[in-house]
Amino acid sequence: MKKLLLVLGAVTLIATSNAQQTARVQVIHNSADAAADTVDVYLDGNLLIDDFVFRTASAFIDAPATGAAISIAIKSSTSTSTSPAIATFPFTLTANETYVLVAEGIVSASGYSPATPFGISVYAMGREVANAMGNTDVLVHHGSTDAPAVDVYESSVPAGNIVTNASYGDFAGYLELGTADYTLEVRPTGTTSAVASYSAPLSTLMLDDAAIVVLASGFLDPGVNSNGPAFGLWVALPAGGDLVELPTSTTTSLNEIDSENLKLNLYPNPAKNIINVEISDLAEMNISITNIVGEQIQNNSYSVNRNSIDISGLAQGAYQITIAQNNKVFGHSKFIKY
Repeated sequence: MKKLLLVLGAVTLIATSNAQQTARVQVIHNSADAAADTVDVYLDGNLLIDDFVFRTASAFIDAPATGAAISIAIKSSTSTSTSPAIATFPFTLTANETYVLVAEGIVSASGYSPATPFGISVYAMGREVANAMGNTDVLVHHGSTDAPAVDVYESSVPAGNIVTNASYGDFAGYLELGTADYTLEVRPTGTTSAVASYSAPLSTLMLDDAAIVVLASGFLDPGVNSNGPAFGLWVALPAGGDLVELPTSTTTSLNEIDSENLKLNLYPNPAKNIINVEISDLAEMNISITNIVGEQIQNNSYSVNRNSIDISGLAQGAYQITIAQNNKVFGHSKFIKY
């Protein structure tokens, strides 16, 4: 995991006197354009975040709120203070407010459809903790450039539609949810057909009393978007760091072998110490586990259909399991380690 370097000493982000007014700010990198995969973020000409990687977030920090405009500039990851900016955005912060800033959209001149311009979406009523003890407050944001306006339907309680008609760039406002495990279906607005269904394990991930941001991220059709990252729901935590991917809640279908339609089932998901891998009608398999940036963590061969894999040594986060046989890949599935 690449580290977020907050160079606070270079800027006046922390009050130099008790009289200075500040606001709280979190920045989330959600631009799926490969040209913006890793960027530097500058505040008023001074380096704020170095090597800011796609699908990561800063922690909440103090920023000056004097009533005068501040400038946030996005530059290439090899930038210096005099390098030209990919984009520059002025903001005026209000003292004692909490802001969530999401950098997203397309930088490249070609290769993406639609080529939604790069920008920063701002939510000015952010939270670092839940309003009520025992809840998890969830701020939902639509950040997928090629996805239509969507509804989010909760199907396990069921709570019904919890977000209605959210378009790209929209914040749906905080949902004040009891801390439990939910199932979320993303549906084109006004329909009952799900684009995808996701587990939102707020209780399993021990998010009691927390306030989080859930972002739609990536492309519904990577084929017309430079084969970029696929659509999914990702969580930004107040402490920052890598976004956590919400796993799809359906069984993953694998390629056919000898006319058999194979199924991969992982359980429990999320998991803490052990994850069980079950594959129908496959006598021998190779399982590899990679992290979200594709680095291999484990690689083992098994000769039975159901296997228990020790994941207690993995750090918390999202991982992918790949199933192969005789060097042929049959499918993938994601899981969360908590």
